Parts: sequence; structure tokens; C-alpha cells
Amino acid sequence: MSKTNVLNTYDNSPKVKQIADSLQIPEQKIHLHGLVGSSLSLVIQSVFKKVERPLLLLLNDKEEAAYYLNDLEQFIGEQDVLFYPGSYRRPYQIEDTDNANVLLRAEVLNRINSRKKPAVIVSYPEALFEKVVTKKELDKNTLKVAVGDKISIEFINEVLFEYEFKRVDFITEPGEFSVRGGIIDVFSFSNDNPYRIEFFGNEVDSIRSFDVETQLSIERQKKIAIIPNVENKFFQENRESFLEYIDSKTIVAIQNTELLLSKLDKLFNKAGEIYSTLNATIQHVAPEKLFLNQTEFLKKSLDFSVIEMGTSPVFKTSKTFEFHIQPQPSFNKQFDLLLNNLNDNHFNGYKNYLFCSNDAQAKRFHDIFESLDEVNHESIRKQYHTITLPIYQGFVDEEHQIACYTDHQIFERYHKFNIKNGYSKKQTITLKELTTLSVGDYVTHIDHGIGKFGGLQKIQVEGKTQEAIKLVYADNDIVYVSIHSLYKISKYNGKDGAPPKIYKLGSNAWKVLKQKTKARVKHIAFNLIQLYAKRRLEKGFRYAPDSYLQAELESSFIYEDTPDQIKSTQEVKADMESDRPMDRLVCGDVGFGKTEVAIRAAFKAVDNGKQVAVLVPTTILAYQHYRTFSERLKEMPVSVGYLNRFRTAKQKTETLQQLAEGKLDIVIGTHQLVNKNVAFKDLGLLIVDEEQKFGVNVKDKLKTIAANVDTLTLTATPIPRTLQFSLMAARDLSVITTPPPNRYPIETNVVGFNEELIRDAISYEIQRNGQVFFINNRIENIKEVAGMIQRLLPDARVGIGHGQMDGSKLEELMLAFMNGEFDVLVATTIIESGLDVPNANTIFINNANNFGLSDLHQMRGRVGRSNKKAFCYFICPPYSAMTDDARKRIQALEQFSELGSGFNIAMKDLEIRGAGDLLGGEQSGFINEIGFDTYHKIMNEAIEELKENEFKELYADEDKPEKNTSKTFKSTPILSYYFQMNTLTIFLKG
Repeated sequence: MSKTNVLNTYDNSPKVKQIADSLQIPEQKIHLHGLVGSSLSLVIQSVFKKVERPLLLLLNDKEEAAYYLNDLEQFIGEQDVLFYPGSYRRPYQIEDTDNANVLLRAEVLNRINSRKKPAVIVSYPEALFEKVVTKKELDKNTLKVAVGDKISIEFINEVLFEYEFKRVDFITEPGEFSVRGGIIDVFSFSNDNPYRIEFFGNEVDSIRSFDVETQLSIERQKKIAIIPNVENKFFQENRESFLEYIDSKTIVAIQNTELLLSKLDKLFNKAGEIYSTLNATIQHVAPEKLFLNQTEFLKKSLDFSVIEMGTSPVFKTSKTFEFHIQPQPSFNKQFDLLLNNLNDNHFNGYKNYLFCSNDAQAKRFHDIFESLDEVNHESIRKQYHTITLPIYQGFVDEEHQIACYTDHQIFERYHKFNIKNGYSKKQTITLKELTTLSVGDYVTHIDHGIGKFGGLQKIQVEGKTQEAIKLVYADNDIVYVSIHSLYKISKYNGKDGAPPKIYKLGSNAWKVLKQKTKARVKHIAFNLIQLYAKRRLEKGFRYAPDSYLQAELESSFIYEDTPDQIKSTQEVKADMESDRPMDRLVCGDVGFGKTEVAIRAAFKAVDNGKQVAVLVPTTILAYQHYRTFSERLKEMPVSVGYLNRFRTAKQKTETLQQLAEGKLDIVIGTHQLVNKNVAFKDLGLLIVDEEQKFGVNVKDKLKTIAANVDTLTLTATPIPRTLQFSLMAARDLSVITTPPPNRYPIETNVVGFNEELIRDAISYEIQRNGQVFFINNRIENIKEVAGMIQRLLPDARVGIGHGQMDGSKLEELMLAFMNGEFDVLVATTIIESGLDVPNANTIFINNANNFGLSDLHQMRGRVGRSNKKAFCYFICPPYSAMTDDARKRIQALEQFSELGSGFNIAMKDLEIRGAGDLLGGEQSGFINEIGFDTYHKIMNEAIEELKENEFKELYADEDKPEKNTSKTFKSTPILSYYFQMNTLTIFLKG
């Protein structure tokens, strides 16, 4: 069933036609009463199509605006629906602008200026509050370029400098441009992708948009408009409200006018307060010049046709249209109630539509209804239609006799929204790093060996000027590498500070070294694959396929699974259903959903009559996991217990007795779980969280527990020293790299100890009802730090937590913080692993220079676990006062703040600390001689050769890897992801 049926219901509605007709009168004010959930989107899209005029839809807040934006994009089409967001965090905090938001704002302004066909613009009070650059000013600062224009490269170069664009070698983000021969690449603030302008002499020969990451063309353009940053300070002088900027024919639709006016006033008052505290010696523009207040909004709105959708209108309206629409009923996952409701609707002449986020959800409805009533299943199928289309909220429209229900409300799951972000740092980080190479840095070429980077140079190839990378070898031999062959080059990563040997071009030495390395690697790989083969021959417990209860558990997950989560879950379940013991490692960044994969595996084991042990590194994490597992499995016939130092002797004895008797299904604990007195009746699955935190003794004991038991290991920062060669062969591996929906990267700042900054950041977080972590790893002065915060913010509720506290008190404190009873938690690193407080969105780490990279990344991962923007502040001494390694660690975390950067951080850690005994001490010599990345390329080749020859039968059921192509170095899927972050390996992708 397609969405067309539902859309037609409203397109053909007499009431919608009356609304459209009444809006034909200029400056008309009407009131729509009773629109609920996504019925608002359906009515708005029908009105928009009928009136054929621009429409500005103002929602209550950014989140609601994003949900309705997604509805309208699906009903109208993405090209005619635009999102107009706010550009920065707080008034007068220009440095906090978000490039992605600025780009979206400029796109809207450009669309209005371009006189293309009308569009729906979706916005909210905070965005409307900021005034925009005037049309005249923007027009004056817009460079229009068309194919065939007579224009010189020098002229464009000058104009872009005037617009404050930055000239770089390779563009990676809005506001940058590069000039290479007869080509200009420019990233305008009005388009998701940059433009490539090619010249023939002084004439524009072609214009194309292209992908930043691959550098491949997307589509040809006849003419383009290059717009600078519309939020730039040089635009501050002349501003007008967004209502002055838009076309006078625009229809302004407001969800709740009273709330909008109230928010505008609050924001304006706040701006006034900030303005009064600014430094008087610096001239600042007054709030009324930069921001819109309630009075001005009401005055400007009188010139437009207005649709109000609140309970009672603010404007004097000419007509009210009543809709008789009810919200979607709540079924509390009682599917028999849902079935009865659908049956009643059908009997009363209603059409039932179930809107599903994907085909699997639609199938799940069919399966559930079939299991509830197998006899009448076919007649039930005729009572409802499934539509694979995620909408915001369901509703029942009495007038049009349709019931539209959403799967996420029925299953009580979190519904994601998606705001277009064409500019994404994650996409461009590898190219961006190319520009960080300095002349003289060591790089490895897979064919020629280690040389020195000699910079980017223009060379003539067949009469054409091309950009190439200059590599300098022994005796000043030079190799020029085309930008299209970057995949052959990688930055040299060896032991820090030890210069590598540079080879002479044409000599056999490099070839011999590669062959020698491959032979040694093959020897190690042979032994490890033999271990793997031996494990494959062992017999373990074979689990049954998923039961109905397993499907129920997975559908009750309140968030939508990411593709990697789905894949990892399937791989884990496939291992459990095979007859050999599982030994799988799940790597995923902090907060990416590894625990959910573990919960599903644990339930599958319990569903098959087995017990589960979950081993965690810290006391706090044991308690956190106990809460998470208990909450997720509360509807299921499963018992969960935990062991840590918080438990009394009596509680521990009870838990151990229940384990031995088989009365406890899942036990979660710290290293106490590997004690001799812990006995299981029938252990089927061992889950190890953050394996790298355990010592050798614990790991040795694990081997005795898990001889024939399925083992699932979870880790966020897979540092190669701890994972060792198991990544390659002796272990199965799943990688979760896609972030959960609605996640934002954590904004990372390196700051000195500044009381004013600490006060402002904590105050801002508390104002948006969030919580703050303040990490101070010295117990002797932790009370002083808490006292300072209390002095700076007398009204803040501050708690203190550290590992020397009494177990029950620490447990109470953590529970209170999770429940929102404290605003700020001043703690040691006890919060480092696994602690999940979605409401905590700001973290300070005092003396961050004293921590390891993995620890800092883990602690930073405690925030930003919801759909709010999160902030991390590393409090450090000046760079000049830090050690070299500490400085490199902090810089690495600043650089890798994107979602899913755990692998990059692990790699950087390896570079800083040296390769060490990654594969035993004897191997570090090879790594230092040829560089880490090249070593891994050779290791990959060696393993593929072993798989194809010596162990051909063992890997007979595996898909053959693709052969190397001219553009891509292919490796096993994990390595192709694992090492793609290296500076020049921008085509090293699986």
C-alpha cells in the first residue's frame, strides 16, 4: 500500500479546498483547530500544493521542526522542503556557530533569492529570533558564475579573499577554495557540495559539483551563486528580520503563536542581559539590530497571510476551520488491544493504515497478528494496510474516516529525525589530513619504500598541468605521485622519534625487506590460523533459531537499530546457532549500542536454558549494566543479579547459591566472577565488556571458564596491543561504526583553568535541564573543586563521587545522579567505562594531559548520548608546559571529535607510543623499518595467501575478496576500515 491513498484523502478534501480558497485573499488570517500529530503535515502539504505559494511553517522547537520537516520531505519531496535552523548556541557567541546550520540558512536565503518555484520552509523560534543579512547586502556579496562567462581566475581569487574565504590545497568545508592550474574548487555556503570551475583561458568552460571525499563529479551546473558565511561579523551592521527577507506572498503557518511570542521575548531579554555585560571598550551592535522581539514579529506578520494552529488564535482571524482528529490511542504493547481496535475501526467504516519505518517492522505486525489469531489471520490482513514510511505521530481522523498509526508509538520506540547535513567533517577527515603533512615528514610508498614528503607540486603531463605529491628518496632521487594514486601512500608510523632508513630508488633492498617481512608474518599467521582451525573443530552448544519472545524483545528496543547493530546481532546469533563455540569481538565506539547487542545475545542464551555471565571492569559499570539488563528484560521471564564490592556478604552468598542451583539466569560482575567459589549450573555465554581493562591473570582464568562456552567480547577503543593479531584470524569480528540516529559530534575544547568559563558552561547546561560531569582524579582536593563549583553557582546541586567511598553511599550517589537529583557530579575516573546518563551533556576533565588517549576518549563518551549537542572541556596547562606525548594526545582528541572515531584514536595512540610488541617484541623491528600501515598491507596479503593455499579447505565457505583495482587497495573489511584514517590512504576503503 502506498502513501498516495492517504495523500489523496486530504488533496480531495472539501475542507482543505476551502482553506486554500480563503488564503487567496491577501493578508488573510485563518485558524485551523484540532490538527493532531502528522495530520498537520498532511493538511499543510495539501494546502501548499493548492495555493502554489511559498509557505513558512513555524514549529514550537527544533526537535518538533525536524520531525515535521521529515514528514513534509516525504509528502512533497526533498527539493521543495527546506530547513531553516538557528546558527549559534547563545546570543553574541558568534564563535559557536555551527557550519552545517550556517550552510542550511544560506541555502534557504539563496533559494528565496533565486526565484525558483515556491518551497516550504520549516523553522522554529530560536532560528527566527536571529535577524539575517539584508537582501541588498547578500546580493552585493554573492558571486554569480555561469558557463561561458569571460572572467579571470585572478578576479575570482580576489573576490573570494574579500568574502573571507580561506585558500587551501584541498577544500574540505564551507568557506574554503583552492586554485590548481586552470581549475578553481570552491565550497560556497549555499550548497551541500563544493563546485569545480574549469577555465579555458579566461572563459568558464565547465562547472560541476563534486564529492569532497572521493573528488568525483556529482552533476554539471550551468550557473552557480557563491555565497560567503551569512553569519560573518562583517555582515553584522545591516540586518533585517527573516519576515522582511521572505516573499510578501508567503503564507506563515504557526503551530502555537502564544508559545512562539513567549520564546521570542525570553530570548530577547537574555540577549539584553548578555549585551549589558559585554566589554564596553569594544563596540557591539545593540540587540534590536541583531534579534527579533515579540512586538516586531507581530507587526511584520500583519503583512502576510497567516494560519494559526494553536488552541486559540492571537491574530484577529476571519475564519476558523474545525478538524475532528484524535491522537493515536496508546496500546502499551498490548497487541490484542491493537487488534480489537483495528477490528472496531474496520467495522465502523474506517481505513486502518500502519506506518512502518521499514519492511521488517511491517512483517513483524503480520507475524504478531498471525500468532494472536492463526485461524482468522487472512480476514485480519484485510482490516489494515501497512505503509513503509516513517511519520512523526499517528492520529484518527473522524471526518475522513482514516486511522493512521505509527509502529514506533505502538512498540514504544524512539523515533529518529534526520536533518540534512551535506557538510560532514567525518566524510572529509582523511583529505583534510593531507594538508597537515609538513615538508620533510616521512611517508611510505608501497612500491618504492620510505621517503620524505616534498610538498605538492604542479607538473606537466601530456601538455596538461596536474597536481602531484613530491617524494624525496636517498641521493635526492624524486618520485612524483599523482593525486589519483594516493592509495599507494601512507604516513610513516613507527616508533616516535626514531628516523627510519630511506632507500635508494631502483635498489633491491626495499623489495627484499618486504619479502622478508611477509615470510615472518606468514609464520606467525600460520600458527594463529592453526589455533583458529582447532577452535573451529571444537563442539559447543547449538542454540535454536529465534523464538517469538526473542522477536518481542528486539521490537521493544526503544531506538531504531543502526545497520551495523543489525549486522552485528545477526553475526552473533549465527555464531550461537552454529555447533562450534563462539569467540566474537564486537568493536564499536562509546554509545553506539554494543550493550544492546549483548542483551539480545544474553536473552537468546537464557531462552535456550543456559546461564550468562557478564564480566565488567568496574564496580559502577556492574551496577549500571545490572540496571540496564533488568530494565530491558523486565517483560521477559529472566532473572538478573550482580556481584561487586557494593554487595553485602549475605547478598553475595545468596547470588552464588542461586547461580549454582540454576535459579539465576544472568549474573553481572567485576573480576570477582572468576573466583574459584563461583560455580554455574549450566553456563552458556560469557560476555566480557572492555576487555583491555583486565589484567593477564583474569584473562588466563577466563580461558579455563570459557573452554567450550560461547564468548562475546565488547570494546570501544581497540588498541592494537590489546587486540593483537586476533583481529586478523584467531577471532571473529563485528564492527559498529554507524552512530545512533539524532546523535551530534561532541564539541571538544582545550582550555586553561578558567572559573568564568566553567561557570558559564555549567550554567548553560543547567539552563537546558542537562547535567554535568567534572572529572578530578585527585581525591585529596576533590572537595575543594566541588566547593569552587558551588561558590560559582550557588543554586547548583553538586555531588562528589570516588572509589574510596563506602559502597552503598557511592551506589546511592550514582543512582541519584542518574535520576537527575544532582546537576553536577564531581568525580574521579570511576565514571569512565559504560556509565550511561543521557541527560549529561557537558564534561570537564581536569589535568587532561595526565590521562591516556583511550581513557580520555572513554570519558568524553559519557556525554552526548542523547539528541542534544554535547560539550567536552579538557582543562590543561599551556601546550608549551606539556610533554610531547601529552600534547599529541590532546591534539588527537581535538582532531578526532567526530562520531565513531575510536578506531582513529586507537591508531593515533599506537603512533604516539610506538608499535611496541604488537605481535611480540621481534615484530616491532619490522614495523619500524617499513612503517605500520605498510606492515599491515603486507600482513593482509600474507593472510590472504595462506587462506587461498595452506588453509584452503578451512576457508572454503568464505567469499573471495575482490582483486586489487587501480584505485583501491582492498583488504579484509575490518582492516580497510581500521586503517583508513591514516593521513594519505584516502582510497583505502573496503
